[in-house]
Amino acid sequence: MPSTEKDEIRDLLSRVRTIAVVGLSSDPMRPSFGVSQYMQRKGYRIIPVNPNESSVLGEKAYASVSQIPEKIDLVDVFRRPEFVPEIVDDAIRMKIPAIWLQEGVIHPAAAQKARNAGITVVMDRCILKEHRAHF
Repeated sequence: MPSTEKDEIRDLLSRVRTIAVVGLSSDPMRPSFGVSQYMQRKGYRIIPVNPNESSVLGEKAYASVSQIPEKIDLVDVFRRPEFVPEIVDDAIRMKIPAIWLQEGVIHPAAAQKARNAGITVVMDRCILKEHRAHF
């Protein structure tokens, strides 16, 4: 990874306080749970976004990003790529400054739409791995 990209990821993770995690499951065997639990333990506020959950990691869950009534710094996506455009549209409407697409979540067109709207996008990277590498 080029050093400027490393610096950008470090800067982003330094600014972020509240992370909406789309696809967060209460199943401790799911990657979304382990990654979110790690980030929560590192001091980030985690807000679960999953219509099939009422709460995860002690936080109230919401059916969609657009239903979250507070300021979100970053949307972390654990959904298949075909769901990304709708999540990006919600982030644009809500003026969320950053979107993180986890490893394997790749949607170049949606990522470009988000960037065109002034949103920082990290795609196909694990936020836990990046946090460990930078902090």
